[in-house]
Amino acid sequence: MTVGSYGLCNFSVHYTPMTPEREERIRQVLDKRQDGITVVLENVFDPHNISAVMRTCDAVGVQEIYVLNTRIPRHKKWGAKSSSSAANWLTIHQYTDAAECFQRLRSKYERIFTTHLDSEAVSLYDINLTQRVALVFGNEHTGVSEDIRALSDGNFIIPQVGIIKSLNISVACAVGLYEAYRQKEAAGHYAQRSLPEMQYRELAKEWGRGQTTDP
Repeated sequence: MTVGSYGLCNFSVHYTPMTPEREERIRQVLDKRQDGITVVLENVFDPHNISAVMRTCDAVGVQEIYVLNTRIPRHKKWGAKSSSSAANWLTIHQYTDAAECFQRLRSKYERIFTTHLDSEAVSLYDINLTQRVALVFGNEHTGVSEDIRALSDGNFIIPQVGIIKSLNISVACAVGLYEAYRQKEAAGHYAQRSLPEMQYRELAKEWGRGQTTDP
């Protein structure tokens, strides 16, 4: 697994020989990875929710995610069944300081949006997700905190017509990321490499050494 400078994981790694088929599969996946979108999980308690988000990130080509824990302990492992080992193929940054986390986000992304229902929140489908953007999802019970909302550029909601006006965090993230996928695919983002060359090469080399699950 590739881990950011603030990442942590307890997965064991079993190395397997590189074959032409494996090399081609790695290249195909890395060619679709998107450098211009990320997910931030603020104080998400259940590791299975985090792992489900990781699985969606891998599916739509999001390479980096941020796990921000300011009110709960740092996570030491993720729910393996929920992620199907997706964590092995992502760059995971863990932070315990919100200001430090957002400083890093601001250096890479143009806009930061949080999921929160208020009078000024806009629909997910009205956000331009082809720009460099970070989407923040909050705690299962209290949502995104007021402090984090204050650091963001605005709030978005996922339109709903039912009685219960909320979605499970992993479902909400999946809806958001697949709308980003739709927009970015239409804009041609998946038709060209997005990852910086150095990161692309480092991931190709690391993935090529072998992981717990073949790509």
